[in-house]
Amino acid sequence: MERKTKVHAEEGKQELKITRAFDLPVELLFRAHAEPELVEQWMGTKVLKLDARKHGSWQFETSDPKGNVVVRMSGAFHEFIPNQKITRTFEMENVPFDVQLEFFEFERLTDDTSKLTMHIVYRSLALRDQMLQMPFEQGLNMAHNQLQKVISKLK
Repeated sequence: MERKTKVHAEEGKQELKITRAFDLPVELLFRAHAEPELVEQWMGTKVLKLDARKHGSWQFETSDPKGNVVVRMSGAFHEFIPNQKITRTFEMENVPFDVQLEFFEFERLTDDTSKLTMHIVYRSLALRDQMLQMPFEQGLNMAHNQLQKVISKLK
């Protein structure tokens, strides 16, 4: 089955461009990234902090079934324009990845459909390539499928 989330990695560049169209109004797609209770539902992670505004910060953690923290992620918002754009940093604790810069653009296609474009910049080409060797694309596609499923119920 073809993945709906498309990851584009241009040769020799330390960045990824990710696109996905959703059967959701742009306002709902944006809320899925800005409201803690919605983020928890589709990401399957605990939101410790989500100060969704310019100069705000965020922190999420994922635990195993026994309650042991598997990964903690955090960052800061540099731009936050409702229904249009989020620019943030992304960092995972206790893993060999540097901080990355993420640009999210939310685009209205029709009243009931929208598109998310993510532009992720890594510190080096090697780090970007290391991310691509992981099940990154598959995991992101699964997360976006869950986002579509969970947020569709809000229509």
